[in-house]
Amino acid sequence: MWQPIWQQNQKMSKAAAGMVLGLGLVAYFLINWWLTAIWLSILFGLLGGRIFSDDAKNNRMVHILAAIYLLTMLLLWVVPKLLHINTELEATHYAVYYLIPFLPVAIFFFAHPKRSQEQLPILDFFYTMLLTLLAFILALASYAIGTIQNVHYLQTIFMTMFGLAFGLIALSLLWKPTTRFSGVELLMSRYLTSVGMPFERWVRNIAALGEIETSPKGFLDAAMREMQSLPWVAGVSWMTDESSGKVGEASPHVAEFNFKDFHMTLNTHWEISPALYMHVKLLTQIMGEFYHAKRREETLRQNAYMQAFYETGSRLTHDIKNILQSTGTLVAAAEQSDENDQDALLRLIRRQLPVLNQRIASTLDKLKAPGEEKQKMEKISAWWRDLQLRHRESDVEFIADSLPLQDINAEVLDSVLDNLINNALEKAKYQPDTSITVNLLHDEAEGCRIEVADTGKPMDAAIANDLFKKHIASHNGLGVGLYHAGKDAQQAGYELSLVHNVNGDVRFRVSLTPNIAEASA
Repeated sequence: MWQPIWQQNQKMSKAAAGMVLGLGLVAYFLINWWLTAIWLSILFGLLGGRIFSDDAKNNRMVHILAAIYLLTMLLLWVVPKLLHINTELEATHYAVYYLIPFLPVAIFFFAHPKRSQEQLPILDFFYTMLLTLLAFILALASYAIGTIQNVHYLQTIFMTMFGLAFGLIALSLLWKPTTRFSGVELLMSRYLTSVGMPFERWVRNIAALGEIETSPKGFLDAAMREMQSLPWVAGVSWMTDESSGKVGEASPHVAEFNFKDFHMTLNTHWEISPALYMHVKLLTQIMGEFYHAKRREETLRQNAYMQAFYETGSRLTHDIKNILQSTGTLVAAAEQSDENDQDALLRLIRRQLPVLNQRIASTLDKLKAPGEEKQKMEKISAWWRDLQLRHRESDVEFIADSLPLQDINAEVLDSVLDNLINNALEKAKYQPDTSITVNLLHDEAEGCRIEVADTGKPMDAAIANDLFKKHIASHNGLGVGLYHAGKDAQQAGYELSLVHNVNGDVRFRVSLTPNIAEASA
């Protein structure tokens, strides 16, 4: 048998052989010139499709010679028989009988060596169909023109060939024009890309579901219902690490798709083609990406939720630590006092206990309602005096040239200054001969500011750069406390900064905003 359809390295089954023999017998008993024209057109398309897909030049020449032979026989022998033309083409009879047979004979001289068993013949379906249709057009157009127009057949052939040539030229210009029109190529590409599926609409719907649905499970349920709405899909089942589900019904045709931990089984009404399989695989990857994005969003929301708890607990722990340190200062003052200082100690305790009580009450309020911040406004002169009394027993020098008439958030400044002073005192334990000063400065240019300075060693540059930006692990404890102190100061309208970080001068500054400053005393 001639082999344009079946591969040479495969044996035909009994059913296929019976079908071929049956069709051959039917064609034998029903043979006519129309059936011959159809058969020659199909053979021309099958051979022509090999021309564009075969890499061997010799084989390409074989297919070109065979295609020329078939097309010549179609136009010079079969179509004239359909038109019942005998007297006009006596010269073609000579060519058909004595010249054209040299074309199949020449094939033997251009034949390529036999293919290996692994090298399978390739048949381009698109080009085969296109060339078959062109052969049909040539035959039918020649028959139509020869029937309608009373002209010589050679003139009919020229009219058909030139008409088809002009049509192909016009199609090539429309295929990829140089104007702003996108051309038939883009339209054809978009159509072939869809592969029976409204790709753009489906992706747009999936993107809309990604914005509407907040949970990964809800997104998958909605996306699978969207997939099941396609006309060729009978049902869809899916499975992930966290959920699984099924919509629609089962069918004999099943295709499976996987993307990371997302697995989808597609039940279709008919077996999907390889092109459609690759298309659905791409859509599966799109759904998988959206699903994993939803999982990441959920993880980020959970982390933000836990971060809020952590931030609140860390800030309250920091406040409680400052309260306990102030209490420890009072206890140390009571232990170190003698009988002559009983009156001064009693006045200190009477003044500081209500302050500590207020700070404890404020911390308890934060525990009950973390989002509600209450401000305790106080004159800066009274707050400065209480700060000195609270740290009277510490080796801290307080300096103030003048006290402005200004209301300040006493609770925030207590927390910030206690943290700065306690850090400096802790630093002095490991670095003897370190002096600590607290300066209250005020001028019209820079406003009111409070500076806590020590004469110890500077911090590392990396720690100093990230001091108020994030939590820092440090052997002196200069990390979490200062981070929260900076946040508290910023929320109250103040600014906590490290202005000097050199050996012998490590200086922190709390700047009060100018808009709350009043005239100095």
